[in-house]
Amino acid sequence: MKCPFCGDDNTRVIDSRPADDNSSIRRRRQCDVCGKRFTTYEKVETIPLMIIKKDRTREVYDRTKLEKGLVRSCHKRPVTMDQIENCVDEIESEIFNLGVREIESSKVGSIVMDKIKDLDEVAYVRFASVYREFKDVNTFMDELKKLLK
Repeated sequence: MKCPFCGDDNTRVIDSRPADDNSSIRRRRQCDVCGKRFTTYEKVETIPLMIIKKDRTREVYDRTKLEKGLVRSCHKRPVTMDQIENCVDEIESEIFNLGVREIESSKVGSIVMDKIKDLDEVAYVRFASVYREFKDVNTFMDELKKLLK
C-alpha cells in the first residue's frame, strides 16, 4: 500500500479490525519512511451494480455520486458527515441486499427518500424537489403535506 503522504511503498499494518458496518475491514497503517499513519478499508469486490437511468441508459453505481447528492441536500443543515456516511451505508446495504445486478434509478431514489426523511426534514424536501422534479408550487405543497402527516 502506498503512503498517501510521501508516496513510498513501505507501509505496515499496525491494527486491523472489522469496520462499524461489519462488511469491511478497517486497517490502521504506518509508513516506514515518513512515520505517518493512515487508515484503509478493505471490502469484498462484488459484481458492479448497474443503474438504469430514466432515459434507459445504464451506468455503474457510484457511491460518491450518492454521497454528493446527500451532502448537497444537507448543505447548511445540522447534519454531520458521519450521519451522511451512515445514511449512505444504510442505503447501500438496502440496495445490495436486493440481490439484483441492475436497478432503476427511481427505485434508488425511493430508498434514498425513505432514509433521508429520518436524517433531516429540510434535506428531505430539498432532495425531493430534485428527485420528484417539482413542476410547480402545488406539487411541492403536496410533498410537504406528506411530510407533515
